[in-house]
Amino acid sequence: MTSIDASWSIDKKIPSELDAGHAVIEELMTALEALGWEGRDVFHIQMAIEEAVVNAIEHGNMRDESKQVHVVFHVNRERAELSVTDQGQGFDHKNVADPTEDDRIDQPRGRGVMLIRELMTESNYNEVGNGVRMLKLRSQPEEAVAES
Repeated sequence: MTSIDASWSIDKKIPSELDAGHAVIEELMTALEALGWEGRDVFHIQMAIEEAVVNAIEHGNMRDESKQVHVVFHVNRERAELSVTDQGQGFDHKNVADPTEDDRIDQPRGRGVMLIRELMTESNYNEVGNGVRMLKLRSQPEEAVAES
């Protein structure tokens, strides 16, 4: 991909296979780079989308090859809007235990939800808990922050 004028979008249903998930994430990363995103913002988006897509495939759809993951990405130079929905039963996203509490520090559950919340500007789960919408606003360049 060379350069993108103003924006890039994808609306795709992928099979519940990790290779398909990684391929669509790579498309997103290429688009972000073409739009001039860099550094910490790209890292945060990559970590969050990786978490969402892998969780949808492994935990939501239980790697059931008859099920799909629906990804919708809209990216421009200032914002990235990402949505991932699986065909699973969902989970109670409102009552996820804090994985940083002492009695849960060795348990892997809940870390993905925490990571997504921390890394993205906004994140919201649908009522069922089988879909997440994420927003990342591009950080101001260091020089612009210093001048403020």
